[in-house]
Amino acid sequence: MHATSEHEVRRQVVDVSRRMLRSGLVTGTSGNVSARVDDRVLITPSGVDYEQMLPDQLATLDLHDGAVLDAPLPPSSEAPLHLAVYRGSEDARAVVHTHAPWATALGLVRDTLPSVHYAIRALGGPVRVAPYATFGSPELAAHVSEALRERRGALMRNHGAVAYGGDLEEATQNAEKLEWLCQLYCRAAALGEPAELTMAELEDVARSAQQTGYRL
Repeated sequence: MHATSEHEVRRQVVDVSRRMLRSGLVTGTSGNVSARVDDRVLITPSGVDYEQMLPDQLATLDLHDGAVLDAPLPPSSEAPLHLAVYRGSEDARAVVHTHAPWATALGLVRDTLPSVHYAIRALGGPVRVAPYATFGSPELAAHVSEALRERRGALMRNHGAVAYGGDLEEATQNAEKLEWLCQLYCRAAALGEPAELTMAELEDVARSAQQTGYRL
């Protein structure tokens, strides 16, 4: 991300937005995507059709105080959430917020997505569900920031999911992985109580992945 031009990052944000729509992670104009460039955050505008969105329509925010530096259209209402994620982790260079159906459904009934598959290691372990708060509010941003502590993905009560990564591709993959894990859990729970992996077992997976070059 550091070596990528702002123009290219803008194009990638638009591409990821359309990828979310086409994969079913969002419907209509729901959800939002952002990327960090130095001390600025590029974020999708509010209420714009992803298929019609243009790179130069993204808003530019100051990372530190949230000031709007440039906005051809109003920035996403979830800008406070995105800014909180970046401020909470130096590793966060891109953030994806979805209304993915399985993730949203699980967030209605559970407080945590358990470690039902070792793929959850990519998200840091069991995924927490942030308490409900009104969209776009400072309270929601604070809840999600806490849920993301030592994690790269979180669920949002009665709302959706959020994931981040070191670039837009990783953030999107984490969002997709989170949705897959939620779907897996929901399907397994319909059959019985899903078995869970311990943190020690997840650490063994991480060591094995490092030794073999397997990418989680």
